[in-house]
Formats: sequence, structure tokens, C-alpha cells
Amino acid sequence: MSSLSRMLSVLDLFTDEQLTWTAEGITDALKVSLPTGYRYVKMLVDAGLLQRVADSHYTLGPRIIVLDHYIRMADPVLQHGVPFMAELVEKTGLDCVMSGLFGHQVLDTHREFGSTPAKLSYGRGRPRPLFLGAAPKAILSCFTPAQLHKIFDDHQSDIVQAGLPTEWSEFRKYYAAIRKAGHYFSNGELEPNLAALAAPLQRADGRILGAISLVTSVSRMAVIDLTKLTQLLSRAAQDITSRVP
Repeated sequence: MSSLSRMLSVLDLFTDEQLTWTAEGITDALKVSLPTGYRYVKMLVDAGLLQRVADSHYTLGPRIIVLDHYIRMADPVLQHGVPFMAELVEKTGLDCVMSGLFGHQVLDTHREFGSTPAKLSYGRGRPRPLFLGAAPKAILSCFTPAQLHKIFDDHQSDIVQAGLPTEWSEFRKYYAAIRKAGHYFSNGELEPNLAALAAPLQRADGRILGAISLVTSVSRMAVIDLTKLTQLLSRAAQDITSRVP
């Protein structure tokens, strides 16, 4: 690993479980010398990627907020998708969420709030479980067999924990059924009180742009016509996909 890569890996240390680090803790985690660790911290602070807080601890810096703004502005899926998300919210009163796949992480990138906003544990920037919930399953259903097999091989423990088939042939059939349906309905799967309907955003050339979901409480979803909701969602997914260059 190059010195630059090692320095940037400091940013990967920050998680929901550990939001602040000392320079000494960073040094130990990266297994570098103390002078090197302090140099990394200083350079990242100077760049605005870290900032010092109380008790000689460091947390992520304000530059990341600025970069997130630029990411939102440059994202073609959001540029073309947000108007259709707003239209779905107006027609259904439900929350509408856009999700994308980044490496092996599914992240929500935007949310339009409905008339009674749902209380979501996950939001923009917080990685979602790969095998639970509507959006991740809609996205994985678009994978080629080779891509899906790699996911299967790399995440065996997560697959077991999610209660999905542990034999490759059955795992593939599970996602093939979702792909054939063109959508996935999650009822209390990720969060017990929430239900979601998701459709994938996939180009004709096979490129996966992400997924779009309608989310509300389980009790509210129970009285909604899912057939009509699926039609609205699928049409919006097609409209978004057709406009993204």
C-alpha cells in the first residue's frame, strides 16, 4: 500500500460505532509509526477531511460536506430522477427513496418525504444490509450470474444471517424470480414497522443505476392497492432510466 493510500484509509476508520479517533488510535489502527500517524492526521486536517474536537479526538471534517454537495449536483440519476420521485410522492403520499450500488455497498442517495414520513434507520450515506430490504434485492436481481456468484462467495455469513438460500442454485433462483417480477416487496423485512416496494433502475445495456422505492409503515401499506402502486413505480423507474445518459 502506498503512503497516500494508507493516509486516505484513515477515513475508513470512522463508523457508526466509532465516530472519533485520537491520533494515537489512528496510528495503532494503521500500524504506522507515531510520527507518520501524526503527519497523516495533520495533512487530513489541513485538507478539511478531518477536524479536531474535544479531548484531542478527531472526526470527519467539513470538506466532506462540501464534496457531498458536489456529488449530489453531479449525479445524473438524481438530476433526472428527483422530479419523478416528487411526482410519485404527490400521487401516493408515501416516501420515495433512491438507492445506488457502490462496490458491494447499497446506499440511499436521496429521499422525498411523503405526507406521513416514515422513521428510517438508514439514510443518505449509511450503508444498508446487502441482503435485506426491497432496494438491495431489486438491485442484486439485475446482476449477471457471474456477478451474483461473486457476491454469493464473498458474503456467505451475511446470506445465512439474512435467511437466504445457502446453495448457489437456490440463491440464483431466488434472485431470478425477483428479476422476472421486475420489483420486490419488503414487509417488515429490514425494519419491523416498515414496508417498501422497490423497482430496479437498469439500462438496456445491462448497466445498473440503482433502485427506486416507495416506503411507509406496514399498517399503511396493508390497505394500499399493491398492483396499482407497482404500476406507478415501474413507470417511474422506466422514465428515469430512459433519461439517464
